[in-house]
Amino acid sequence: MTTTRRVYLDHAATTPMVPEAIATMTEQMARGGNPSSLHTSGREARRVVEESREEIAALVGARPGDVVFLSGGTEADNLAVKGLFWARRDADPRRRRVIAPAVEHHALLDPLVWLATHEGAELDLLPVDRSGRVDPDALRDALARGTDDVALVSCMWANNEVGTVQPVDDVVALASPHGIPVHSDAVQAAGHLGVDFAGRGLDAMTVTAHKLGGPTGVGALVIRRELDATPQLHGGGQERDVRSGTLNTAAIAAFATAARVAERERATLTPRLEALRTRLVDGVRAAVPDVLVNGDPEPGDGHRLPNVAHLTFPGCEGDSLLMLLDARGIECSTGSACSAGVPQASHVLLAMGHDDEAARGSLRLSLGHTSTEADVDAFLAELPAVHERASAAALVGSRGR
Repeated sequence: MTTTRRVYLDHAATTPMVPEAIATMTEQMARGGNPSSLHTSGREARRVVEESREEIAALVGARPGDVVFLSGGTEADNLAVKGLFWARRDADPRRRRVIAPAVEHHALLDPLVWLATHEGAELDLLPVDRSGRVDPDALRDALARGTDDVALVSCMWANNEVGTVQPVDDVVALASPHGIPVHSDAVQAAGHLGVDFAGRGLDAMTVTAHKLGGPTGVGALVIRRELDATPQLHGGGQERDVRSGTLNTAAIAAFATAARVAERERATLTPRLEALRTRLVDGVRAAVPDVLVNGDPEPGDGHRLPNVAHLTFPGCEGDSLLMLLDARGIECSTGSACSAGVPQASHVLLAMGHDDEAARGSLRLSLGHTSTEADVDAFLAELPAVHERASAAALVGSRGR
């Protein structure tokens, strides 16, 4: 059996734009005007940008002046860790240590490795438990070794692969008394969990539009105006001189619309996605009894995302499962889309204590606003045959080694 339509189960990579955001972006794209220009069209574009900034700030619990627009989550993470590291180190050369969980997204881990390689940063990567959650005691121990040398702490809000929610409140409570800025990558959390920048006491936070039903290529670093961050781009001095470059008015307006729709729909979407996830996981367990469900098993804002199911299939290669499902019209992922095509085991699963074989034999199935019971049932209908073929292929491959 092969489905006659594409079934999209990779919303954690990007989710389709909501109609309201498409309409907003289409309307704004038909208009002219650079928001940095002083003529009427420029001032009108600036008005759209600033109203969007105010709306996004209100939705994430920040002040409008805290919101810096840029190209998306990767740039925001880079600006956060590099900008804060450079500014803090320049103010005090002792501040070279950066603390973060080992399960962070590559958009954050890779710039940290770059800083260590090129800028003398000292990385302090915190261990996590079997659910992928960092133990606050690990951070407490890291800070007990000294705080004068710490440039910043970064801790993602929710993991992009297994969906586990991190103890951001505990991280802030431990770091802030020492004057250490805390950044959180909230890319996966925004739209699914209650994200409150000021309420959580954060100093910087990453959000992006295309996880919320907005366009790709636009996001924001929410960073307190009082906090110095060295810019990566120099030019026209836009965005309080932290991120120069002509602002994408249409994309920013669509970002605000998508964020508004996501927050408006969250109370009804969350239980619907949770029910779909339960249907999916129960169906997989019935079809493949030895499947492992990774991440925190408990639902809720303090435990895991409602839309992510991360599954390990013993004796299978995740890439084989993915391609066999894709051939049958089912689209999912083996992990972060930013690492797609790279033949390596998930660093998240390895940090959680899985061995290399298990880390390679996993799939991430993620739901979103367009997901239906029919999507889940289509996946479950294809899974037994796909699993059988992937198991046979892995067995043949192991005999050949």
